[in-house]
Amino acid sequence: MTVTGDLDCPTASFSLPLSPLPLGPRYSSDLRHMRMTRRVDNVQFLPFLTTDVNNLSWLSYGTMKGDWTLIVVNAVGAVLQSLYILVYLHYCPRKHAVLLQTAALLGVLLLGFGYFWLLVADIEDRLQQLGLFCSVFTISMYLSPLADLAKIIQTKSTQSLSFSLTIATLLTAASWTLYGFRLRDPYIMVPNLPGILTSFIRLWLFWKYPQEQDRNYQLLQT
Repeated sequence: MTVTGDLDCPTASFSLPLSPLPLGPRYSSDLRHMRMTRRVDNVQFLPFLTTDVNNLSWLSYGTMKGDWTLIVVNAVGAVLQSLYILVYLHYCPRKHAVLLQTAALLGVLLLGFGYFWLLVADIEDRLQQLGLFCSVFTISMYLSPLADLAKIIQTKSTQSLSFSLTIATLLTAASWTLYGFRLRDPYIMVPNLPGILTSFIRLWLFWKYPQEQDRNYQLLQT
């Protein structure tokens, strides 16, 4: 495959600063909560672990392809997620369960890397298979909150949604879709389309069930 990714193209420079944004508000909020309370109550660990694996997978794809946009963005993302994991481990009282989850997912990741780098000899086939794996993993992450969206529709409350996170996810998914379209790389373009779709669904939910309305509804219930 011809190496076409670089940091000088307009779309790449647009994608690069936006990519860490979806986790920014949640990342800083959870870190602040853990440092202030010295506890991990109501802080989810698995989403950040899977995001770290996702970053590492795309980092490997970018390295194999020679795409510096993918390399830089996902290297930064992997460092941030690893920092979160270390902070979580520091304050988590049940470290054994967390370490077990981390070891299991990293074990799967290492097995995958071993398969791609050792058993798939052809570089073109290796790149395509790794790209497919990254795409499926990213799509599953974008679609995983659908169960929560169904619950929001059922309860008619958007209190559990973050508006800033929704906007950031929309911008990031759109920028990566444009970047993949420019490179004519379906493995980058296609998996980000569900991110755009789910972001628009969330925006519709914010319009349908405003958070001010949620507060009034809760007051009536009390």
